[in-house]
Amino acid sequence: MWGIIPAAGAGTRIQPLAFSKELLPVGSRFDEGVERPRAVSEYLVERMIRGGADRICFVISPGKSDILGYYGGGIGGAHVCYAVQPKPAGLCDSIFRAVPLLAEDETVLVGLPDTIWFPEDGLRDLPDGAFSFLLFPVERPEFFDAVVTDAAGRVREIQVKQPGAESHWVWGAFKLPVGILRELHELWLERGRRDEYIGTLVNAWLARGGEALGIPAGESYVDVGTLHGYREAIHLLEERPAPSGLPTVAAFVSAVPASPTVAEVSL
Repeated sequence: MWGIIPAAGAGTRIQPLAFSKELLPVGSRFDEGVERPRAVSEYLVERMIRGGADRICFVISPGKSDILGYYGGGIGGAHVCYAVQPKPAGLCDSIFRAVPLLAEDETVLVGLPDTIWFPEDGLRDLPDGAFSFLLFPVERPEFFDAVVTDAAGRVREIQVKQPGAESHWVWGAFKLPVGILRELHELWLERGRRDEYIGTLVNAWLARGGEALGIPAGESYVDVGTLHGYREAIHLLEERPAPSGLPTVAAFVSAVPASPTVAEVSL
């Protein structure tokens, strides 16, 4: 199973930083009795591995070599590779940079590297063989992508940063077969690549007869891409014990002997 992590964004809401926002230290973990700072993106990586991912693809911009240096070629037993988004072009463009790496019979997890959410095993609640979103309750859904479902849990609409959103449940990650990801990619190309957000593209796909599920298994969700979100994340983590977590950064590189792979793909 693949985990795709779109990490090419400039992070303007929380700049200036001297490093990529995905490496922002948030919270800590204990390794062999020693407490160490934890990069915010480690939380998503850990959750993807818990959810079954054994290959992780970071989609980075040309200036984000520090992410490659941090994670190397492997983490926690999962292989790591890198695709390049040459210039900022939105979430859809970033996710689809990984499409050429994927075999048809595989499954994909997608999440955002500047978020922290619980439970850690939430991705295990997403079914195999379907397109499904892991949903979280939030107080201000207008700042996120609110997911409106019917009584059976089928997604009716994704309301992208919409004032007065119908639902207080927002998506934090999703899972789908590669075949459906390719359908979304083809539709995105057909629509002239105009969809910046995955929500608007999914709405168009649903209108053509596609089906997706919303799984309200999330407990808490924080976007760490702003100073307010950063403070919220610190507060959330203070309420929970520091986890043993994944191996130290030095162990990330040695966990998988293969060298990191970097690919720049044209869409």
